[in-house]
Formats: sequence, C-alpha cells, structure tokens
Amino acid sequence: MVVDEMHIRRLHPDSRYFIGSGNAEDAFVRVQGCEANVVIVGADLSPSQQRNLEKTTTVGVVDRTQLILDIFAQRARTSEGKLQVELAQLKYLLPRLTGKGIAMSRVGGGSAGGLATRGPGETKLETDRRRVRDRISVLNDELEAVVKRRTLQSKARKQLLAPSAALVGYTSAGKSTLLNLLAAAGVETHARLFATLDPTMRRVELDDGTAVLLSDTVGFIRGLPHHLIAAFRATLEEVTGADFLIHVVDASHHFVYEQRKAVYEVLSELGVADKPTITVFNKSDRLRDQYELRKLVVETEDSCYMSALTGEGRQYLEELIRKAISRLMKRVRAVVPYDRGELVALCHEHGRVISAEYLPEGVRIEADIPPEFAARFAPFATATEE
Repeated sequence: MVVDEMHIRRLHPDSRYFIGSGNAEDAFVRVQGCEANVVIVGADLSPSQQRNLEKTTTVGVVDRTQLILDIFAQRARTSEGKLQVELAQLKYLLPRLTGKGIAMSRVGGGSAGGLATRGPGETKLETDRRRVRDRISVLNDELEAVVKRRTLQSKARKQLLAPSAALVGYTSAGKSTLLNLLAAAGVETHARLFATLDPTMRRVELDDGTAVLLSDTVGFIRGLPHHLIAAFRATLEEVTGADFLIHVVDASHHFVYEQRKAVYEVLSELGVADKPTITVFNKSDRLRDQYELRKLVVETEDSCYMSALTGEGRQYLEELIRKAISRLMKRVRAVVPYDRGELVALCHEHGRVISAEYLPEGVRIEADIPPEFAARFAPFATATEE
C-alpha cells in the first residue's frame, strides 16, 4: 500500500543521494510520519546512492530495477524463467555486496517491505563476490543450453513449414487475451505488470486453413534496463526468431504514443526493429473517441483496431495475418502432371491454393508456397513466378 509520494525535479541526479541531501532528509521525515517500511525510487540507483538513502531514511530503499526483478520473481513459473530471474538478480546484487553484510546473504532475503525479496527457490548465497560470480557463470552456462535447445526447437518448427509470429507490446496491452482469442490457449490473463513472463506458443488456424505459430512474450516497459534484456535473452529469442511481429497496443491508454515508442526502443535493442510488423490497436471497446481510433489506423501501416476481449474486429487482424504470410511465400504457376500428385498435395498442405484447373495433361495450379519448395515446380512452370 502506498502511504505517501514525493515528486522531485532536478536538472541532474545528486551523486550521493540521487534526490539530493535535502530531499533525502524530507523523505526521512515523511517515512517517520506515515510509518513506512520501504522507500521505492522510480529510477535506477547506484549502489552508493542506495546505501546513502537507506542510512538517511532508516528503511530499505528499492530502485526501479529491483522492483521489476521482484515482480519477475513472482511471475516466473518454469525452470527457464526462474533461471533468468536468478541471473538478473545476482548481476544486480554483485556490485551491492559491499557493506550489505548478512542482509544480502541470500537472494530472497532482506526485509525491504517484502519487495525484491522473493527470489526463485529462495536460493541461499554467501556475500562473497567470488561465489556469486561462480553462480553467475553456472547460470550463464545453463541459459546457453536453453538458447541452444530453443534454436533446435525453432528449426523443428520451421520443418513444420508454418510461419511464426511473436506477440509484442507494452505490459498489460492485452497480448495474452489476444492469444486466447485466436488459439483458445487458456493462458492466464491479468491486468497487472508482467503477468506473462514465460513464453507460450500455440498453433493458430484461420478460417481459410492458413496456419501460423503464435507466441506470447513478456511485456515491455519504458526504459527496460539493458542488463535485463540480456538476462532474458532466452525468452526473447521467440521475438528474434519470428517471421513477423504482431505489436499489440492498448489504444485506450492515455500514454499510447509513449508506450509505442518504448516498445520500438526495446525492439531496436533486440535488433528486430525492421522485422515485418502488424500493429493491433487493442481495447477498442474502451475507447469512446472513434475518430482517434481510426486516425491511429490511418497513420500506421499494416494496422487494425479490435477488442481481444470481445472479439470485435478479429476479421481485420486475420486478414492482415494472411497478407503477412502471403508476403513470406513464393507464387508458383505450373501444370503438374498427374503422376506428380504429391506436388499438388504439398500446395494444399503447406501453402495456399489460389486456383486449380484439371486439364488432360495435368493440374494447372497457382499457389503461394514456402520458398524452399519452389524449385520442385520449376520443370512445370507455365508463367513468370512472383
């Protein structure tokens, strides 16, 4: 429960207290007056700034990264997610060991008002830097194995010849709700920060039989710390490995433009800002100003508005998905002999048949297929392929 707030403007952060010594003293008075047991600072603090604020306020001080890590620790369910959270926590802890004593002797310890205290598995750790570094090394090795396993899984999915898309967006934009709508995935949905930490993948079949592998990913936030992006590389591999992205935007949010910008910044950090992207302006049922909604769509290429909760506008998204998949395909036109019927079956199973005409010499077919199959149709081509 928040019992008091301080809003401070400074041209430059104070090197000792971040908020300045006067504001630190004011914070102490407020802490005593409302009997607060923790101070949360909405920015990243250096180890010395955090220690100085704790000495002045006499209570635990949690900065922005530490708060995010605490939320991540509560959301992690799989062993992979817990590995990534523990690695991020230890990297955060390492420069803060000096002067912490027994209070920092374990991830999951401490008493900062219950914040940043619930590490995965409550792993006990000595405050010795060497042992922490050793543990970080072990976790890095384990996560490298996770990345390799994900790469193999990705290759296996490619062999299924179904294109893949990753849902990305600001936290609480409605990505999991959209996945449930399209795939009946049964994914847990909550209007809270980082409700999804561990990635979920489902196969989605559209009305015309077009299939796509759709993955749900962790929500982004403004200024997501670089070391957290690195720590969660294994999870974010789903974004980098996808054929295209579906950017889910909460169109009803007051800071919709700022949230979109924050997502673009994280995508740039991951090196996928140029990947083909569909933009979905979600929660249209909450927006009274329909003019603003249509303006967003007009201004944004390959976009639509819809409500993932009610399903209204779903058909617009499915049409954009079909177009995105079509751009990934190779157009073939050929007359396939009847003794090569497996090629016609391939078009139906892994591609999209535009037309098929049965002639005496074979099947004249026009279809969009995965590029790796196009060479099989070359001997029977009847027109220039697109």
